[in-house]
Amino acid sequence: MTLTRETVGSSNGFMLRLASLLGLLLPLLLSSVSAAVLENFQVTQPPIVPKDAKQCTIKILQRDFAFSYGISEIVPYTPPLDCGETGSWAAVTLNFTVTSNGTQYDRLAIFTFQNVEIWRSSTPEPTRGDGIIWTYIKDVTRYTPLFAKDGTFILQLDNLIQTGLDGVYSTVLHATFYASSEGIPPAKTSDLIVPISTLKNDTGNAASVPPGFSVSVTLPQNTVQVFAELYASGNSAEEFWYYNVANEFLDDLPPDTAYGQGPFREVRLLVDGQLAGVAFPYITIFTGGFVPAVWRARPISSYGALDLPTYFLDLTPFAPLLADGKPHQITVDVASAENDHAILQNWYVSGVLQVFTDPSEKPTTGNITRYSVEPFAQIKTTGSVAGNGDVVVTVSATRKLSIEANVVSGSGKVNHVEWSQALDFSSTQYYLDGAKQQNIKQTSTGQFISRHNGVPKVTDKFSYPISVNYTILSDDGRSWKTDFDHSYDRDLLPLPIAVRSAIKQRQTATGFYNLSPTGNFGNGTNNNTFSYVDWSGNTYRRRVNAAYNNITLDEVGGTLAPASSGQRTSHSSDNNDSNFDSKARVPGRYV
Repeated sequence: MTLTRETVGSSNGFMLRLASLLGLLLPLLLSSVSAAVLENFQVTQPPIVPKDAKQCTIKILQRDFAFSYGISEIVPYTPPLDCGETGSWAAVTLNFTVTSNGTQYDRLAIFTFQNVEIWRSSTPEPTRGDGIIWTYIKDVTRYTPLFAKDGTFILQLDNLIQTGLDGVYSTVLHATFYASSEGIPPAKTSDLIVPISTLKNDTGNAASVPPGFSVSVTLPQNTVQVFAELYASGNSAEEFWYYNVANEFLDDLPPDTAYGQGPFREVRLLVDGQLAGVAFPYITIFTGGFVPAVWRARPISSYGALDLPTYFLDLTPFAPLLADGKPHQITVDVASAENDHAILQNWYVSGVLQVFTDPSEKPTTGNITRYSVEPFAQIKTTGSVAGNGDVVVTVSATRKLSIEANVVSGSGKVNHVEWSQALDFSSTQYYLDGAKQQNIKQTSTGQFISRHNGVPKVTDKFSYPISVNYTILSDDGRSWKTDFDHSYDRDLLPLPIAVRSAIKQRQTATGFYNLSPTGNFGNGTNNNTFSYVDWSGNTYRRRVNAAYNNITLDEVGGTLAPASSGQRTSHSSDNNDSNFDSKARVPGRYV
């Protein structure tokens, strides 16, 4: 996407904004008003499950989340007994279906099971009339050991019912178990799953940072491999962290334009104070972000909004330390590019350790032979302030990490572990025309690789480019348009028990929004190109576009595509009403 500039104070700039406004409003004036349930979805591949396996489905919970702030749904869980031996399943999936009607913000949904976060999602904002519905099916096979025993399931979905907010999220969650058989082997699993969480029993187990969150863990003395998975997402003053401005330029912008602490974030994991791995997070735009009409029920969510990506690290170099029978501190924090590395409030973080043990009961030994790690990324910040007040700021960051160790099991096997990360980050922010035009172009790229005796166990090669052009169309700030070009390109082997896969997703969207005492309104378009391929031969591809509340193109193909798939075009949602009392959020200010 090309970043454009407007002349400060010129009548041409006003006319361009007016033309953009009229261009987006025209389809609304021509549309008719009717009501129908709108189906929202996130473009993604179907779960990889055996087609011919026996299936057993149980209801985990059902709850209407009305005024539920601080009141999570807490239910007991017992594994099914009619799908073969408990824990021997070939796959496990969760099916989450939600309906809502009215006016409501999007809400974060945190699924905690046995004190382990196993899924982080968010709610599309509802509409009035017949409302909205969405269903998402999540593959949770890697957490199979948790499902093999009795325990507690917690869904935290903090919602508010008050003046101007009457949308209730009506939810139902099912789990489906796929039985193994002679021709369908059980899923590969770790020997032990350990939470990196608050361990609370009355709410979701994600921790709010800053400050950094620490938990004490004690692993078996025959531990030989340890892999971490991290959940992390920005909230409140950190929701639009990619729009936050470097502190040295914050005073050059009009008040309430942006928050400080810059646009760079690094999620760090430390073992007893030693940095063990990092992640440069993917930007998730929730359905209330910028222009709700683009995401929420029109009808395609931003990629990741219904299933936030997670990040995988190899902690096996620390296995000899963690296997000494003593408690150790695992710390997760989030750092910025500022001199103090501080961030604002807040991020929600949690994690899980997948632990593999040796058949021998003898303790694991070994030592770290190489530790080349800096505590924080290398940062460079530059910028300029023009005579007309235009501000341009560029922040770049690089990170290299290399750790090697020899891990000796009680059985006498020697595992030479090499764990390395190389990451790059670049962000340029443009604040033009008195900050009425706010554009960002940001890219995070990186490559992780872990080898055990030369065999890859974790690999992650990613690129997360994004361009956002956010233009305020009125002097009172109550009308704006936003253009998006956002990609998720990731080649990932997350764990040695998983299958390597590659996803390429690009979403381009544009939308208009207006705040009005008689009802907020807006509309937009949303184009998506998605492809998935894995090293087991599964493929899936989809190209789907939406414009002004209708699906205008939907092409589906690949081995995972439904038998009836193909090309479908011009599917009307039977709801072209652009007037909806939705709740938008934008960087740096409340609207």
